Amino acid sequence: MHIPTLISRKREGEELTAREIQQLIAGFTAGTIPDYQMSAFAMAVYFTGMTAAETAALTSAMMASGDCFAHRAGHPAVVDKHSTGGIGDKVSLVLAPLVACTGCWVPMVSGRGLGITGGTLDKLESIPGFNVNVGLDDAAAQLERIGVVMMGQTARFCLADKKLYALRDVTGTVPSIPLITASIMAKKLAESLDRLVLDVKFGSGAFMRTKKDAETLAASLLAVGKTMGVEVHVVLNPMHEPTGRTVGNALEMIEALECLDGGGPADLRDIVLDLSEKIAGTARETLAQHLDDGSARRKFEELVAAQGANPADLPRLGEIHRAPVVRELPAPTTGVVTKVDAGMIGQAALQLGTGRSKASDAVDFAIGFDRLVKVGETIHAGHPLCRIHARNAVDFDMAEAMAAKAVVISAH
Repeated sequence: MHIPTLISRKREGEELTAREIQQLIAGFTAGTIPDYQMSAFAMAVYFTGMTAAETAALTSAMMASGDCFAHRAGHPAVVDKHSTGGIGDKVSLVLAPLVACTGCWVPMVSGRGLGITGGTLDKLESIPGFNVNVGLDDAAAQLERIGVVMMGQTARFCLADKKLYALRDVTGTVPSIPLITASIMAKKLAESLDRLVLDVKFGSGAFMRTKKDAETLAASLLAVGKTMGVEVHVVLNPMHEPTGRTVGNALEMIEALECLDGGGPADLRDIVLDLSEKIAGTARETLAQHLDDGSARRKFEELVAAQGANPADLPRLGEIHRAPVVRELPAPTTGVVTKVDAGMIGQAALQLGTGRSKASDAVDFAIGFDRLVKVGETIHAGHPLCRIHARNAVDFDMAEAMAAKAVVISAH
């Protein structure tokens, strides 16, 4: 196969065959096709797009580039959820143990935070000793035992995706619908799922800024799911304000535990139930009951114990990760909160150290925001808009200035 010809054909908008795409990905994974040619191919796709058949072929080839889950015959329904990323999005932490309460298996392979969006793995690692580096054999045994595992990509999981994502990141080809679709679906379908729900966000705190862009991505994801024989559901959710009242690793983990105890913010509980309902094969009322009667919390504690941490540490997370500077931001005026800009709060959290600019950066578990006001609430002058957890006074001042700009109050 002559790679320059293949790249030229894609550049001119020609449709490639499944076999050509498969050979391209196999060569790239093996190292026989160099990064510069794959970068050129990614740029060609960025400009000319791909058909649904090409995107499915790319997804399939990337999925097959590494190890996949192999579930035993007669296994329960295997289900999962993926979010395109948002601010304060701790939904997975609640959803995985909740859905496992219904008898489904949830083999959740998650990522780390990058840019302003937080990562599920970083939040889990705020629990001392929690091990996200689980091998596929151990993951299979854990599914048999407790029905849920929350882990990172293993070294041999979706190899092509890891390599291609690193290239896209440095070549300006991240925002390509076919490449985003293949990246998301390859990782999820390598879990050998029966059902998948996709939480596609749009707004200032999301990758997709407009609802129209989110709809385009959703259609692409659904088309690939259909081609590959997996039941896929898509829910579009605005990300104009953060989910819940916390942004930051340990702070979000604490809020997720409140939700697992039947409490927590209403918007978080609603989105957890909306998404769980699509994959659990169980009525919303039953799912709500699992949150309220302690079943979901107990399942999460089983998960924590199974992955090397001590459930007794969960109520102490606030003490274990206490930031040196914790101060409230007072409201300048009385009125109704009309905006809490998710993107700006996310940016402020990133500056504080909750996230990473590049994959190798460390994250700070203790810092971030909690007690955030929500749109529609009435606030009185001097009352707190949020509480900021910072490493030092300089960081606090920076976060305070950004948060003050992010929250808009309109007079009655």
